[in-house]
Amino acid sequence: MSTQSFPLNELPNSNKWSVSFRWLLSLYLIIPICLLIQLLDNWFWQGALAENLPTSPSHYILFQILFGTPHIIASAVVLVSNQDYLRFYQQKVIFMTVLIGIFFGIGSLFIPYRALYLIVAFWTVFHVLKQQHGIARGICQLPAWGHYLLMWLSVIAGFFIYVGIFLNKTLDAEQLDWIQRIAAGFCAALVYGAAYCQRYAATSFGKCFLWSNVFLVISSFYLYVQQYYFFAILVPRLVHDTTAYFFYVTHDYNKHHQSPQNFLYQQAQRFHLPIPLVLPALSFFLTFILQAYGDQIVNVITNLFFGVEIRKAVTLGFIGYLGLMHYYTESFTWRHDSPYRKFIAFKN
Repeated sequence: MSTQSFPLNELPNSNKWSVSFRWLLSLYLIIPICLLIQLLDNWFWQGALAENLPTSPSHYILFQILFGTPHIIASAVVLVSNQDYLRFYQQKVIFMTVLIGIFFGIGSLFIPYRALYLIVAFWTVFHVLKQQHGIARGICQLPAWGHYLLMWLSVIAGFFIYVGIFLNKTLDAEQLDWIQRIAAGFCAALVYGAAYCQRYAATSFGKCFLWSNVFLVISSFYLYVQQYYFFAILVPRLVHDTTAYFFYVTHDYNKHHQSPQNFLYQQAQRFHLPIPLVLPALSFFLTFILQAYGDQIVNVITNLFFGVEIRKAVTLGFIGYLGLMHYYTESFTWRHDSPYRKFIAFKN
Protein backbone atom coordinates (compact mmCIF):
# COMPACT_ATOMS: atom_id res chain seq x y z
CA MET A 1 0.00 0.00 0.00
CA SER A 2 1.04 3.59 -0.46
CA THR A 3 2.60 5.41 2.47
CA GLN A 4 0.08 8.20 1.96
CA SER A 5 -2.33 8.42 4.88
CA PHE A 6 -5.73 6.76 4.69
CA PRO A 7 -8.40 9.26 5.83
CA LEU A 8 -11.43 8.07 7.71
CA ASN A 9 -14.41 8.37 5.40
CA GLU A 10 -17.66 6.68 4.58
CA LEU A 11 -18.90 5.79 1.12
CA PRO A 12 -22.28 7.31 0.22
CA ASN A 13 -24.14 3.99 0.15
CA SER A 14 -24.55 2.60 3.66
CA ASN A 15 -24.69 -0.92 2.21
CA LYS A 16 -21.04 -0.70 1.20
CA TRP A 17 -18.20 -1.98 3.32
CA SER A 18 -15.43 -0.11 5.11
CA VAL A 19 -12.02 -1.30 6.22
CA SER A 20 -11.92 -1.30 10.02
CA PHE A 21 -8.68 -0.11 11.54
CA ARG A 22 -9.53 -1.93 14.77
CA TRP A 23 -9.94 -5.17 12.85
CA LEU A 24 -6.58 -4.60 11.15
CA LEU A 25 -4.99 -3.94 14.53
CA SER A 26 -6.38 -7.24 15.85
CA LEU A 27 -4.20 -9.10 13.33
CA TYR A 28 -1.17 -8.16 15.41
CA LEU A 29 -2.37 -10.62 18.05
CA ILE A 30 -0.31 -13.15 16.09
CA ILE A 31 2.71 -11.60 17.86
CA PRO A 32 1.86 -12.65 21.46
CA ILE A 33 0.47 -15.96 20.19
CA CYS A 34 3.78 -16.89 18.51
CA LEU A 35 5.80 -15.65 21.48
CA LEU A 36 3.66 -17.72 23.85
CA ILE A 37 4.13 -20.85 21.72
CA GLN A 38 7.89 -20.25 21.67
CA LEU A 39 8.00 -19.89 25.46
CA LEU A 40 5.90 -23.02 25.97
CA ASP A 41 8.24 -24.92 23.68
CA ASN A 42 11.23 -23.81 25.74
CA TRP A 43 9.62 -24.40 29.12
CA PHE A 44 7.61 -27.57 28.64
CA TRP A 45 8.42 -29.22 25.31
CA GLN A 46 12.24 -29.09 25.53
CA GLY A 47 12.53 -27.42 22.12
CA ALA A 48 10.78 -30.25 20.26
CA LEU A 49 8.78 -27.77 18.20
CA ALA A 50 11.86 -25.79 17.15
CA GLU A 51 13.59 -28.95 15.94
CA ASN A 52 10.70 -29.88 13.66
CA LEU A 53 9.79 -26.49 12.23
CA PRO A 54 11.17 -25.50 8.80
CA THR A 55 13.13 -22.30 8.31
CA SER A 56 10.21 -20.63 6.55
CA PRO A 57 6.44 -20.99 6.30
CA SER A 58 6.92 -21.18 2.51
CA HIS A 59 8.26 -24.72 2.99
CA TYR A 60 4.71 -25.76 3.78
CA ILE A 61 2.62 -25.83 0.62
CA LEU A 62 -0.50 -25.42 2.76
CA PHE A 63 0.91 -22.17 4.14
CA GLN A 64 1.66 -20.97 0.60
CA ILE A 65 -1.88 -21.78 -0.44
CA LEU A 66 -3.35 -19.91 2.54
CA PHE A 67 -0.95 -17.01 3.12
CA GLY A 68 1.94 -16.83 0.69
CA THR A 69 0.66 -16.45 -2.83
CA PRO A 70 -3.14 -15.87 -2.72
CA HIS A 71 -3.00 -12.13 -2.01
CA ILE A 72 -0.52 -11.72 -4.89
CA ILE A 73 -2.87 -13.63 -7.20
CA ALA A 74 -5.80 -11.61 -5.86
CA SER A 75 -4.11 -8.28 -6.62
CA ALA A 76 -3.39 -9.47 -10.18
CA VAL A 77 -7.02 -10.59 -10.62
CA VAL A 78 -8.29 -7.20 -9.42
CA LEU A 79 -6.08 -5.45 -11.95
CA VAL A 80 -6.62 -7.61 -15.05
CA SER A 81 -10.30 -8.42 -14.53
CA ASN A 82 -11.27 -4.75 -14.54
CA GLN A 83 -10.58 -3.35 -17.99
CA ASP A 84 -10.78 0.25 -16.78
CA TYR A 85 -7.91 -0.43 -14.34
CA LEU A 86 -5.88 -2.27 -16.94
CA ARG A 87 -6.24 0.58 -19.43
CA PHE A 88 -5.41 3.14 -16.74
CA TYR A 89 -2.19 1.35 -15.73
CA GLN A 90 -1.34 -0.28 -19.06
CA GLN A 91 1.86 1.66 -19.71
CA LYS A 92 3.19 1.07 -16.21
CA VAL A 93 2.45 -2.67 -16.41
CA ILE A 94 4.18 -2.99 -19.79
CA PHE A 95 7.16 -0.95 -18.59
CA MET A 96 7.63 -3.05 -15.47
CA THR A 97 7.20 -6.33 -17.35
CA VAL A 98 9.95 -5.36 -19.79
CA LEU A 99 12.16 -4.13 -16.94
CA ILE A 100 11.76 -7.37 -14.98
CA GLY A 101 12.53 -9.39 -18.11
CA ILE A 102 15.68 -7.39 -18.85
CA PHE A 103 16.95 -7.21 -15.29
CA PHE A 104 16.33 -10.81 -14.26
CA GLY A 105 16.77 -12.28 -17.73
CA ILE A 106 19.77 -10.53 -19.26
CA GLY A 107 20.97 -9.11 -15.95
CA SER A 108 21.23 -12.57 -14.40
CA LEU A 109 24.01 -13.35 -16.89
CA PHE A 110 26.20 -10.65 -15.34
CA ILE A 111 24.88 -10.01 -11.84
CA PRO A 112 25.82 -12.63 -9.20
CA TYR A 113 22.92 -14.73 -7.93
CA ARG A 114 23.42 -13.56 -4.35
CA ALA A 115 23.22 -9.91 -5.42
CA LEU A 116 19.91 -10.60 -7.22
CA TYR A 117 18.67 -12.45 -4.15
CA LEU A 118 19.52 -9.54 -1.85
CA ILE A 119 17.79 -7.07 -4.16
CA VAL A 120 14.59 -9.13 -4.16
CA ALA A 121 14.89 -9.69 -0.39
CA PHE A 122 15.16 -5.97 0.27
CA TRP A 123 12.24 -5.21 -2.05
CA THR A 124 10.16 -7.87 -0.29
CA VAL A 125 10.83 -6.50 3.19
CA PHE A 126 10.31 -2.93 1.98
CA HIS A 127 6.96 -3.86 0.43
CA VAL A 128 5.73 -5.68 3.55
CA LEU A 129 6.66 -3.00 6.08
CA LYS A 130 5.82 -0.04 3.86
CA GLN A 131 2.24 -1.30 3.68
CA GLN A 132 1.90 -1.53 7.46
CA HIS A 133 3.49 1.86 8.10
CA GLY A 134 1.44 3.37 5.28
CA ILE A 135 -1.79 2.26 6.90
CA ALA A 136 -0.61 3.44 10.32
CA ARG A 137 0.33 6.86 8.97
CA GLY A 138 -3.27 7.99 8.67
CA ILE A 139 -4.01 6.83 12.23
CA CYS A 140 -0.86 7.99 14.00
CA GLN A 141 -0.69 11.39 12.26
CA LEU A 142 3.07 11.53 12.71
CA PRO A 143 5.04 14.28 10.99
CA ALA A 144 6.55 13.12 7.70
CA TRP A 145 10.06 12.83 9.15
CA GLY A 146 8.79 10.64 12.01
CA HIS A 147 6.85 8.37 9.68
CA TYR A 148 9.80 7.84 7.35
CA LEU A 149 12.25 7.44 10.22
CA LEU A 150 10.29 4.58 11.75
CA MET A 151 9.54 3.01 8.39
CA TRP A 152 13.18 2.94 7.24
CA LEU A 153 14.49 1.74 10.60
CA SER A 154 11.93 -1.09 10.38
CA VAL A 155 12.85 -1.93 6.79
CA ILE A 156 16.61 -2.04 7.42
CA ALA A 157 16.21 -4.10 10.59
CA GLY A 158 13.76 -6.40 8.82
CA PHE A 159 16.11 -6.82 5.87
CA PHE A 160 18.99 -8.04 8.05
CA ILE A 161 16.62 -10.39 9.92
CA TYR A 162 15.44 -11.78 6.57
CA VAL A 163 19.00 -12.28 5.34
CA GLY A 164 20.05 -13.87 8.63
CA ILE A 165 17.24 -16.40 8.32
CA PHE A 166 17.26 -17.29 4.63
CA LEU A 167 21.04 -17.20 4.09
CA ASN A 168 21.75 -18.90 7.40
CA LYS A 169 23.29 -22.01 5.82
CA THR A 170 25.40 -20.14 3.25
CA LEU A 171 27.18 -17.68 5.58
CA ASP A 172 29.94 -18.36 8.09
CA ALA A 173 29.62 -17.79 11.84
CA GLU A 174 31.34 -14.39 11.78
CA GLN A 175 29.09 -13.08 9.00
CA LEU A 176 25.98 -14.30 10.80
CA ASP A 177 27.18 -12.67 14.02
CA TRP A 178 27.63 -9.34 12.25
CA ILE A 179 24.18 -9.60 10.66
CA GLN A 180 22.63 -10.27 14.04
CA ARG A 181 24.50 -7.35 15.62
CA ILE A 182 23.42 -4.95 12.87
CA ALA A 183 19.81 -6.10 13.13
CA ALA A 184 19.95 -5.63 16.91
CA GLY A 185 21.33 -2.11 16.49
CA PHE A 186 18.54 -1.06 14.14
CA CYS A 187 15.92 -2.70 16.37
CA ALA A 188 17.24 -0.69 19.32
CA ALA A 189 17.16 2.47 17.20
CA LEU A 190 13.59 1.64 16.17
CA VAL A 191 12.45 1.33 19.80
CA TYR A 192 14.19 4.58 20.72
CA GLY A 193 12.73 6.34 17.68
CA ALA A 194 9.22 5.08 18.46
CA ALA A 195 9.52 6.21 22.10
CA TYR A 196 10.43 9.68 20.85
CA CYS A 197 7.85 9.84 18.03
CA GLN A 198 4.88 8.57 20.02
CA ARG A 199 4.41 12.06 21.50
CA TYR A 200 3.21 13.13 18.06
CA ALA A 201 0.57 10.40 17.78
CA ALA A 202 -2.86 12.03 17.71
CA THR A 203 -4.68 9.40 19.81
CA SER A 204 -4.08 6.44 22.10
CA PHE A 205 -5.30 4.21 19.29
CA GLY A 206 -2.65 5.73 17.04
CA LYS A 207 0.02 4.93 19.62
CA CYS A 208 -1.21 1.33 19.74
CA PHE A 209 -0.84 1.05 15.97
CA LEU A 210 2.61 2.70 16.09
CA TRP A 211 3.90 0.26 18.70
CA SER A 212 2.26 -2.71 16.99
CA ASN A 213 4.38 -2.04 13.91
CA VAL A 214 7.46 -1.71 16.10
CA PHE A 215 6.74 -5.02 17.86
CA LEU A 216 6.17 -6.63 14.47
CA VAL A 217 9.88 -6.16 13.79
CA ILE A 218 11.13 -6.63 17.36
CA SER A 219 9.25 -9.91 17.79
CA SER A 220 10.66 -11.19 14.48
CA PHE A 221 14.15 -10.30 15.67
CA TYR A 222 13.64 -12.09 19.00
CA LEU A 223 12.27 -15.22 17.30
CA TYR A 224 15.16 -15.08 14.81
CA VAL A 225 17.72 -14.92 17.62
CA GLN A 226 15.96 -17.82 19.35
CA GLN A 227 16.15 -19.73 16.02
CA TYR A 228 12.38 -20.01 15.63
CA TYR A 229 12.71 -18.98 12.02
CA PHE A 230 9.27 -20.21 11.04
CA PHE A 231 7.54 -17.87 13.51
CA ALA A 232 9.94 -15.01 12.74
CA ILE A 233 8.70 -15.04 9.14
CA LEU A 234 5.12 -16.03 9.92
CA VAL A 235 4.42 -12.96 12.08
CA PRO A 236 4.95 -10.20 9.48
CA ARG A 237 3.67 -12.28 6.57
CA LEU A 238 0.37 -13.16 8.19
CA VAL A 239 -0.26 -9.54 9.20
CA HIS A 240 0.73 -8.20 5.79
CA ASP A 241 -1.06 -10.76 3.62
CA THR A 242 -4.30 -10.73 5.60
CA THR A 243 -4.35 -6.93 5.71
CA ALA A 244 -4.00 -6.81 1.92
CA TYR A 245 -6.84 -9.29 1.53
CA PHE A 246 -9.19 -7.07 3.54
CA PHE A 247 -8.52 -4.29 1.04
CA TYR A 248 -9.08 -6.45 -2.04
CA VAL A 249 -12.30 -8.10 -0.83
CA THR A 250 -13.72 -4.79 0.43
CA HIS A 251 -12.87 -3.11 -2.86
CA ASP A 252 -14.48 -5.81 -4.97
CA TYR A 253 -17.62 -5.91 -2.83
CA ASN A 254 -18.09 -2.16 -3.10
CA LYS A 255 -17.39 -2.11 -6.84
CA HIS A 256 -19.52 -5.07 -7.90
CA HIS A 257 -22.20 -5.90 -5.33
CA GLN A 258 -24.91 -3.71 -6.88
CA SER A 259 -24.02 -4.02 -10.56
CA PRO A 260 -21.23 -6.45 -11.58
CA GLN A 261 -18.87 -4.65 -13.91
CA ASN A 262 -16.71 -7.46 -15.25
CA PHE A 263 -17.05 -11.02 -16.52
CA LEU A 264 -15.89 -12.56 -13.25
CA TYR A 265 -18.63 -11.01 -11.13
CA GLN A 266 -21.24 -11.29 -13.85
CA GLN A 267 -20.72 -15.05 -13.79
CA ALA A 268 -20.74 -15.03 -9.99
CA GLN A 269 -24.11 -13.28 -10.06
CA ARG A 270 -25.39 -15.78 -12.63
CA PHE A 271 -24.56 -18.69 -10.29
CA HIS A 272 -25.67 -16.78 -7.17
CA LEU A 273 -22.23 -16.79 -5.59
CA PRO A 274 -21.76 -14.29 -2.72
CA ILE A 275 -19.60 -11.39 -3.86
CA PRO A 276 -17.21 -11.51 -0.85
CA LEU A 277 -16.32 -15.17 -1.59
CA VAL A 278 -15.47 -14.78 -5.28
CA LEU A 279 -11.97 -13.29 -5.05
CA PRO A 280 -10.77 -15.47 -2.13
CA ALA A 281 -12.13 -18.66 -3.73
CA LEU A 282 -10.59 -17.89 -7.11
CA SER A 283 -7.20 -16.81 -5.74
CA PHE A 284 -6.95 -19.83 -3.40
CA PHE A 285 -7.91 -22.16 -6.24
CA LEU A 286 -5.41 -20.63 -8.68
CA THR A 287 -2.70 -20.70 -6.01
CA PHE A 288 -3.30 -24.39 -5.35
CA ILE A 289 -3.17 -25.26 -9.07
CA LEU A 290 -0.04 -23.20 -9.70
CA GLN A 291 1.84 -24.33 -6.58
CA ALA A 292 0.89 -28.01 -6.73
CA TYR A 293 0.71 -28.71 -10.47
CA GLY A 294 2.03 -25.67 -12.36
CA ASP A 295 5.60 -26.86 -12.90
CA GLN A 296 4.44 -30.35 -13.85
CA ILE A 297 1.96 -29.03 -16.43
CA VAL A 298 4.58 -26.77 -18.03
CA ASN A 299 7.11 -29.60 -18.18
CA VAL A 300 4.61 -31.91 -19.90
CA ILE A 301 3.91 -29.23 -22.52
CA THR A 302 7.55 -28.28 -23.13
CA ASN A 303 8.60 -31.94 -23.29
CA LEU A 304 5.81 -32.72 -25.74
CA PHE A 305 6.47 -29.85 -28.14
CA PHE A 306 10.15 -28.96 -27.61
CA GLY A 307 11.72 -31.97 -25.90
CA VAL A 308 13.06 -29.84 -23.03
CA GLU A 309 12.27 -29.47 -19.35
CA ILE A 310 12.07 -26.07 -17.66
CA ARG A 311 12.63 -26.28 -13.92
CA LYS A 312 10.30 -24.27 -11.68
CA ALA A 313 8.85 -22.33 -14.61
CA VAL A 314 5.70 -21.58 -12.63
CA THR A 315 6.64 -21.67 -8.92
CA LEU A 316 9.77 -19.58 -9.49
CA GLY A 317 9.28 -17.91 -12.87
CA PHE A 318 5.61 -17.02 -13.22
CA ILE A 319 4.77 -16.61 -9.54
CA GLY A 320 8.05 -14.72 -9.08
CA TYR A 321 7.03 -12.34 -11.86
CA LEU A 322 3.59 -11.84 -10.28
CA GLY A 323 5.24 -11.16 -6.93
CA LEU A 324 7.56 -8.50 -8.33
CA MET A 325 4.72 -6.94 -10.28
CA HIS A 326 2.65 -6.97 -7.11
CA TYR A 327 5.39 -5.09 -5.22
CA TYR A 328 5.44 -2.51 -8.00
CA THR A 329 1.72 -1.97 -8.57
CA GLU A 330 0.92 -1.80 -4.86
CA SER A 331 3.10 1.31 -4.65
CA PHE A 332 0.54 3.32 -6.63
CA THR A 333 -2.79 1.48 -6.96
CA TRP A 334 -4.04 2.63 -3.53
CA ARG A 335 -3.00 6.28 -3.73
CA HIS A 336 -5.60 9.01 -3.43
CA ASP A 337 -5.70 9.59 -7.20
CA SER A 338 -6.12 5.88 -8.02
CA PRO A 339 -9.43 4.56 -9.39
CA TYR A 340 -9.19 1.82 -6.75
CA ARG A 341 -9.78 4.37 -3.98
CA LYS A 342 -13.29 5.17 -5.20
CA PHE A 343 -14.37 1.86 -3.70
CA ILE A 344 -12.56 1.94 -0.36
CA ALA A 345 -13.56 3.65 2.87
CA PHE A 346 -12.18 3.40 6.39
CA LYS A 347 -13.50 3.47 9.92
CA ASN A 348 -12.21 2.98 13.42
